[in-house]
Amino acid sequence: MTWFARFVLTVFLCTTGLTQGLAQDNGQLQAFQKLVAFSSEEGITRLSRATAKIDFPALANQFEAQTNIAFCGPTSASIVLNALRARSPDLPRDRSRLRPEDLAFSSHGVELAVARFTQDNVITKGQKTRSQVLGEPVTINGKVIRDGGYQLRQFDEMLRAHQLVTRAVVVDDAMPEAQIRTELIDNLSRGGDYVIVNYRREAVGQRGGGHISPLGAYDAQSDSFLVLDVNPASAGWVWMPTETLVKGMRTFDRVENRGYILIQER
Repeated sequence: MTWFARFVLTVFLCTTGLTQGLAQDNGQLQAFQKLVAFSSEEGITRLSRATAKIDFPALANQFEAQTNIAFCGPTSASIVLNALRARSPDLPRDRSRLRPEDLAFSSHGVELAVARFTQDNVITKGQKTRSQVLGEPVTINGKVIRDGGYQLRQFDEMLRAHQLVTRAVVVDDAMPEAQIRTELIDNLSRGGDYVIVNYRREAVGQRGGGHISPLGAYDAQSDSFLVLDVNPASAGWVWMPTETLVKGMRTFDRVENRGYILIQER
């Protein structure tokens, strides 16, 4: 092979690799472009014209960010519980964040802890312990595994332990996208109930693994749902196309696919 032929071959191989790399990067960019930040002008516009958004004010008013990477489930649960029971006279008081020296400044028996659900106190109910959620190894069928966070049915069990009426929906390969869209829109159009979704970040164009967050609204014109992401440092609130959200929920998680949970008071 002459030097010129070798030169042409080298250029071809390098160009091919570059083209493939650009195509891959472009595919990832397109996936990210499908997600519209809530804080953008377009994001605000979608909320203003959306009709299925009755859940948004209460959820936004009770919103808090997760304190560690494993607590997306407990954080979502606390937001929804506070939205449902904000005026309840017997809300729990989470004193775990008060330091011993803080109590020295309280007088006349004043309660410093605000009455509300937090990601630290909702986790005390349900079969899965705090340590297990944070990654403590467990033995299943004689095999030691780490099962951090919550799988869909584990999360549903925790919600039910708080006396909520729930319906967990596993998004398997046979479930039509149209059915999912209709159920989610119906929930977001009706007061007194909420929906929390469980999806895989990588499948929707984000970085990370499994995630849980509430939905706040649906915009028909763009056919997208507002995901109130409880990890603002990672992704923030985004409008996610129905097709993308379903793709994220239609992913396998240890024993079955992910999905969503419809929630209301007993």
